[in-house]
Amino acid sequence: MSASPYRTWRTYSAKIGGQSYEVATKPGTFAQGRLDPAALLLAEHTKVASGDCVVHLNCGNGLTGAVAAKAAPDVRVYLCDRNVVSTEAARRTLDANGISSGNVLLGHGTHVLPPALRADSVVIRIPPERVALLQLLMDAFSILKDGGRCYIAGATNEGIKTAANTIETIFGNARVLARDSSHRVIVAARRTTEPALPDGVDVAMLDSNSFRDVNVTLRGRVYRLFSRPGVFSWEHLDEATSILADVMEIRDGDTVLDLGCGSGALGIVASSLTSGQIAMVDADIEAVRSATRTAEANGLTNWRALASDVAGAVLEERFDVVVTNPPFHVGKATDLDVPLQFIIDAHDVLAPGGRMCLVANRTLPYEQAVKHRFGNVSNLHDGPRFKVLTAVRANG
Repeated sequence: MSASPYRTWRTYSAKIGGQSYEVATKPGTFAQGRLDPAALLLAEHTKVASGDCVVHLNCGNGLTGAVAAKAAPDVRVYLCDRNVVSTEAARRTLDANGISSGNVLLGHGTHVLPPALRADSVVIRIPPERVALLQLLMDAFSILKDGGRCYIAGATNEGIKTAANTIETIFGNARVLARDSSHRVIVAARRTTEPALPDGVDVAMLDSNSFRDVNVTLRGRVYRLFSRPGVFSWEHLDEATSILADVMEIRDGDTVLDLGCGSGALGIVASSLTSGQIAMVDADIEAVRSATRTAEANGLTNWRALASDVAGAVLEERFDVVVTNPPFHVGKATDLDVPLQFIIDAHDVLAPGGRMCLVANRTLPYEQAVKHRFGNVSNLHDGPRFKVLTAVRANG
């Protein structure tokens, strides 16, 4: 198993209202090792009274939930996030602050909460994808008590101004509570029985059980691809994945890991090339749900889909081939810690003689990392925008 520091957790301190809180972090977490101004605004300005129920959607490292849990007696806190790294960070943050009453759930939106739950406050650190945010705002409206408050925060370059207009449309009211440089926190209260939808919204996509269904052609064959808002390239098949699907080398009988599977495009193509087992893993549970739906719709029988921090869920297994299109953004920032761990994990889960096929923007400097880990690297594809690198794990 890899001894990479990627999986080493630590904490740092944040001071809110004169009280110090410990925040769990590691490579791959949102705003790793630093204080996110939007999260700080939420933590500082969310009003919590004794006995309140507070729900934090897109909870990240859990700081706001920890502050809410300690703000007054008998507060119930629920923290939800679609990313397995974030939910683990939130659990560790609660533990580090001695909070045993918090509930951390893996999921996008409120469908993972108890059905009868009604909240006094819903807190949202805005996600980058507009439809994903719309779902969270509609979910917040649906579970808030009359007079309950919805707080949102984010940066100008993340769309907080548009989000402010959206929350005002849905709730019929909104006001800015505070600003910090380009960040702001906004609150709206539920005062009506029905929300108002912004113009041009595909209402179906706001249902947590609805998926976008598109036909895609890969290696000359048509497949159905299902996806959810916020999953990588959810509205169309991205060019890099299409290129990798065309050139990846898979033989009949090979076992294959689709590492960072997204909607499952590479997994379903791999399944058509081998009778061996296919594993699809992704840190985003909405991607895992999408890949599951994709596999089922295309009649796959030799597959499974798992939520996983890089290859963490399958590190004890061995595969003949790893195919991957690694993410290199965490939020708005470029973060190479995650794709470099993809390379490390790909090597570690391959059987001797096993092959990795990796697609990336041609400007990303992965060749040295691949050669360092595998001892070899070559090109399967070298195009104007994307390259496909391959490497073989040594025998012995």
